[in-house]
Parts: sequence; structure tokens; C-alpha cells
Amino acid sequence: MSRGATRIAPSILAADFTRLGDELAAIERAGADWVHIDVMDGHFVPNITLGPFIVEACERATQLPLDVHLMIEKPERYIEEFARAGAATVGVQVEACPHLHRSVGQIHDAGARACVVLNPGTPASAVEPVLGDIDQILVMTVNPGFGGQKFIENMVDKIATLRRWIDERGHDVALEVDGGIAVETIGRAAAAGADVFVAGTAIFGAEDYAQAIEALRHAAG
Repeated sequence: MSRGATRIAPSILAADFTRLGDELAAIERAGADWVHIDVMDGHFVPNITLGPFIVEACERATQLPLDVHLMIEKPERYIEEFARAGAATVGVQVEACPHLHRSVGQIHDAGARACVVLNPGTPASAVEPVLGDIDQILVMTVNPGFGGQKFIENMVDKIATLRRWIDERGHDVALEVDGGIAVETIGRAAAAGADVFVAGTAIFGAEDYAQAIEALRHAAG
């Protein structure tokens, strides 16, 4: 299965939450493909962010698919709740799922696309046992928890390894990257094989969201 078209997923972690509905409408008009929503519990990562009620509010405010990343302990407790709230994709951290096959099955049973997420320190091999069962892999190119971090360059090799496995085995799996994605870094991630790109400050920190998204798309080649 060849790689998919480039998709840009603005992360609302960098949005103005006093104007969240307007921000969602603005990125939809600007040409975003997905909306990325980071859920953090203050335990798995050292930050606390959003819950299912925000996902539900986003689902009412935009037609874009919601790509929800659960950076939480025991995600199996909340998968169904986030799917009911409107998540098109639910991503779980390999490191938080001792029974990864079961968690992937739980996401599918809830009616969502299943994404498995790898922290920078986790090898690509951790996702290999479920490669044929999932819809998406997210490679974290920063250590999760906070926005605005610097892209970790040696994650490019991990992206390339996963792309090779996906293509060689004929799987229909999107390959997403998140962390430090900007015009200066997106090209390297794309060249390695990523086809979905999460960007926060690179979009919401720009004066013109449409120009920012188009610049990212162009830099991805």
C-alpha cells in the first residue's frame, strides 16, 4: 500500500480556547484536513489538558475529522467515551497499553479508527505485533506533554523504518508525526515516509492560517 496524500492536522493545543469555535472554523476554511486533539492526564505526561466534553464541542463546531491522541494512563477506561464524543480516530500510547491488541480492538468496537502512538524512546518494533490491525501510527517527534518543542532529528530513521514495513507488507496504515513540525522540519519527515502532519504553533501562531497550512503542504512536497 503506497503512502496517502499529505494531510495537515492542526493541534488545538496551540489554539485560543477563548475562541475555540472560531478557531476551528478558521482552520477548516484555511484548508486543514483533520483536527488533532491532545488529551493529557497529568500522570502519563506532566500536563493536564482536555476531556471528552471538549471533543464533543469540537465535533459540533467542525466538519473535519477529529484525531484524538490519548496521552493518559489506562486509556482503555475512556476509549468508548471519546469515540462517543465524536473522535474519528483514537490514538493510544504503546507504553500505556499492556494489552495492546485488546486496546486496538476496543477502539474498533467503539466505531473509531485505531492509532498506536510511539514516544521518542520507544522503538519501532513495539508496534510491529499490531501492524496489520491498526489504521494509523503516530510517531512522536518530541517528548509528549507540551507544545512548542524542538523536532528530534533522529526520529526520521524510525519514520523511515515504519514506512518500509507498511509498504513491504501492503498495509493501509497512515503514518503520522507530531512534535516540532514546521516548514523547516516537515520536509524531512515527509521524505522519510510520513503522510499526516500535526502542527500547532506553526499554524495557530501564524497571522494567516491558510498561508501557514499551504506553506506546510508545499514544504512536505
